[in-house]
Amino acid sequence: MLIQRIITAVILAMLISLAVFLLPAEYFSLLLALITLLAAWEWSNLVGIYSPSKRGLFLLALIAPMLWLHFWTQFLEACAHFLELGQQAIYQSAKSADWTSLSSFMESFDIPDVRTYSGILEWLVIPPVLFWILVMILIRNSSAGLFNLHLRIRYKALIGWFALLASWMFLSRLSAFYGPEMTMYFLILIWVADISAYFVGKKFGKNKLAPDISPGKTIEGMYGALIAGLVCGIAISLIYGFQFIIAADFALLSVITVLISIYGDLFFSLAKRLRGVKDSGTLLPGHGGILDRIDSIIAAAPFFYAGIILIYRQVS
Repeated sequence: MLIQRIITAVILAMLISLAVFLLPAEYFSLLLALITLLAAWEWSNLVGIYSPSKRGLFLLALIAPMLWLHFWTQFLEACAHFLELGQQAIYQSAKSADWTSLSSFMESFDIPDVRTYSGILEWLVIPPVLFWILVMILIRNSSAGLFNLHLRIRYKALIGWFALLASWMFLSRLSAFYGPEMTMYFLILIWVADISAYFVGKKFGKNKLAPDISPGKTIEGMYGALIAGLVCGIAISLIYGFQFIIAADFALLSVITVLISIYGDLFFSLAKRLRGVKDSGTLLPGHGGILDRIDSIIAAAPFFYAGIILIYRQVS
């Protein structure tokens, strides 16, 4: 079983690495969207949506905002164009009707350039960051009590929709705005932390992290993952020659990102335990479903992206 897991993991890592470096940002975003939709299909099953038509609607509810976000710049361009046309139409009509005051006002009125609001999407990173911090606090302090939290299917679907859309959005933006190297570092960070947690937990694990949710995860394994995150942050800082303050920020971001990823894993483990299944699917041999492989990434992507924004603004 371990050999099968390793073979599958190596093949997936190679394919994802090739995609990160070889695919243009638009096609990489499309690939992420396909993976996200597969994960959404599995999530709909976990929360109790069994009807194919309803599961299809759930996927459409993801596809629509994905398209809107992907074409955000073009949307703003179109808005700016229609606002200019509207201003000209009102001006010409007022002038023809000899409404001097209105025509003079429209002629001098300076319509705000909506294209300058393209960066407003960056603020959307705040809700998912706060959500995953809340998830971490709840699991850390009352993991057993979460089993008594009975939510309606629609709310469970909404939670999954929110988490999956945010992870796709900010991982896509990480690739588009900060390049394949930073995207690859994020993925390596999560993979190394996951591997470290597994082997450190196997070797030294004694104290359970959240026994009600995932009996196999230990506090020692978590510390192993956090140390691995710190090492990754220091290594990338040395490779790129970051200044000390930037290197310190990057190392801290790496550690906290790993911490969030661990509780993201636990969150999806909780969903599977509530559903009474071990894996979210059977698509990946030895690993289960798509959600089983990307659960940590889903939680960590918005947090890492938010940290990168702050660090780059400090540099600039």
